[in-house]
Amino acid sequence: MSIAAKFEIEYLQYLDAEGKQVRDDLPAFTQDLEYMVKLYKLMMSTRVFDAKSIALQRTGKLGTYASCLGHEAAHVGIGSAMKPEDVYAPSYREYGAQLYRGVQPREVYMYWGGDERGNDYQNEPARHDFAWSVPIATQCLHAAGSALAFKIRGEKRVAVCTIGDGGSSKGDFYGAINIAGAQNLPMVAVIVNNQWAISVPRKIQSGAPTLAQKGIAAGLYCIQVDGNDIIAVRKAMEDALERARNGEGGSVIEAVTYRLGDHTTADDARRYRGEDEVKEGWAKEPMKRLRNWLVAKGVWDDAKEEAWKAECDDWMDNEVNAYLETKTQPITAMFDYTYAEIPADLEKQREFALALEKKAH
Repeated sequence: MSIAAKFEIEYLQYLDAEGKQVRDDLPAFTQDLEYMVKLYKLMMSTRVFDAKSIALQRTGKLGTYASCLGHEAAHVGIGSAMKPEDVYAPSYREYGAQLYRGVQPREVYMYWGGDERGNDYQNEPARHDFAWSVPIATQCLHAAGSALAFKIRGEKRVAVCTIGDGGSSKGDFYGAINIAGAQNLPMVAVIVNNQWAISVPRKIQSGAPTLAQKGIAAGLYCIQVDGNDIIAVRKAMEDALERARNGEGGSVIEAVTYRLGDHTTADDARRYRGEDEVKEGWAKEPMKRLRNWLVAKGVWDDAKEEAWKAECDDWMDNEVNAYLETKTQPITAMFDYTYAEIPADLEKQREFALALEKKAH
């Protein structure tokens, strides 16, 4: 019998759950220990930000919020590997990547607080990234379109999108990676596999041994990495971005991690998963392993940890205050930024809304 095709999926890991190296060929960027400390600091900042966000929601100062607890290595690894000229199309949870690229917590809060101005990122390079995408997987098509534009223009830029394990079952994801493969587009799709699509577990989400292999049918390079090992995530991203930038095609990266918190603040994960599973997830969480590795290298200790936490608290107090002090938009804003020329029916609604507002005052 002849064989039409064969494939295998590489698994990449450098640090185990305790922060011990499982291989000696560490990437070149790990030689810069100051840089590795910087990555750890951002992971810690992201976790402090996340805790503050949930507290804001619980006290009625923020709308529904999607926590990133446990995803710090995956998200910071993605953002730190990208170049400023690249474009990022996120879903709604990848704050670590966005903070690295200049998004401010106050902007995150504006968005989740119902103010679309939060999507208007003020800092580069985030300013040319896409807005948050709550509709599942639509951002993958935005990334594919951007990648096509880069190819047509002859620009050495890469479009990156992130998607969850459940989202990778959507037709939008398959359509995006299919066109990326067919047109040899500079696109990297990262499946952040946190084991749960709200209450649907990975084991019934797909019958495939890996989610990375979904890219095989599209003709893309595929790899699965330990999503709690920032070295592995960043290395896989670095390689995928370089291939795409050099015209060697796109990639699908599956970063295997675990959602330590609820899906969002509107969810209660205790209804569908047990304590033992969550405890196992905490044993593999990303912060501990990088911290242990840095301590072993002699560049981190408890005193530095406490000092940085204090800085993070001050930083977040400032960001929260900036958010709470932001003036609300006029009621007309919902009409003024939808069409270049407002249709007659919306003009009537605009006038009605103004009249109601005037009457209320």
